[in-house]
Amino acid sequence: MQIVLIETFLDLMETRNFNRTAERLNITQSTVTHRINALEGTFGRKLFARNKGGTQPTAAGLRFLDHAKALQHRWHEAARAVESAGAYERSMRIGLQHDLAADFAGDWLAAVRTDLPGTSIYVEVDYSNQMNRDLGAGNLDLAILFTPHYLPDLHYERIGDVSYEMVSNRVSQIEDVRPEDYIQAVYSPAFDRLHREAHPALSTAPIASGETTAILALLQKLGGSAFVMAADARRLLQRGAAGRVAGVEPITQPVYAAVNVRTRHAHQHRRIITVMQALLASAA
Repeated sequence: MQIVLIETFLDLMETRNFNRTAERLNITQSTVTHRINALEGTFGRKLFARNKGGTQPTAAGLRFLDHAKALQHRWHEAARAVESAGAYERSMRIGLQHDLAADFAGDWLAAVRTDLPGTSIYVEVDYSNQMNRDLGAGNLDLAILFTPHYLPDLHYERIGDVSYEMVSNRVSQIEDVRPEDYIQAVYSPAFDRLHREAHPALSTAPIASGETTAILALLQKLGGSAFVMAADARRLLQRGAAGRVAGVEPITQPVYAAVNVRTRHAHQHRRIITVMQALLASAA
């Protein structure tokens, strides 16, 4: 079975429209029809029904969906393994939340290389939404992220927390923080919810960002107050560049590890997760 048939089927399950799938895959509508017909011929079952209401999956199509996702995932794994074949026994693609990269990536990967010398590692720093999508599509083998989506094929586990503290280079008390001088951090939906509950008056700031690096740069250039990771707060304090704002409780952000359900017990996956779990615990 050709992988293009599987990928065309999965795209059509999303769009429910032959023309839209053709546009997204940059092929003709007749090619989409031919590929779906080929799949249906293989199974001897109709996978889609076309009527005035549009294109809808049949019972057989719905049953095939999870298997198609699994086949796509395994194909991507196989393709990467063959393409990267060389001196290493296996290769892995790992995603890491933006805000964790600066403080954890170096020690994490150094420990992983020591523990898994026969594995080549590619690390992609990204946001949770994209990493969840990449995991579901089989483009990542493992991700450390802030926001799980609990997709059917993925396994999530909470492995620790990171803390964010409010700092300022203008004021020292929370009562003196003004919305117009505040840089709002939106590191995750969970963080944003806790922030809005604790500081509703500051949730309408004119500038916001979801990445500590950007917020640190904005603090330096514009001045003001913002939540930054605890480690960055300590560094700012040591340099005299900013101080902690009195009267503000830290906001705790949970950290999750995500893998495909079929590999959640694999030795290399468990080792990579355990190393990050230990680093998060030591930084708490």
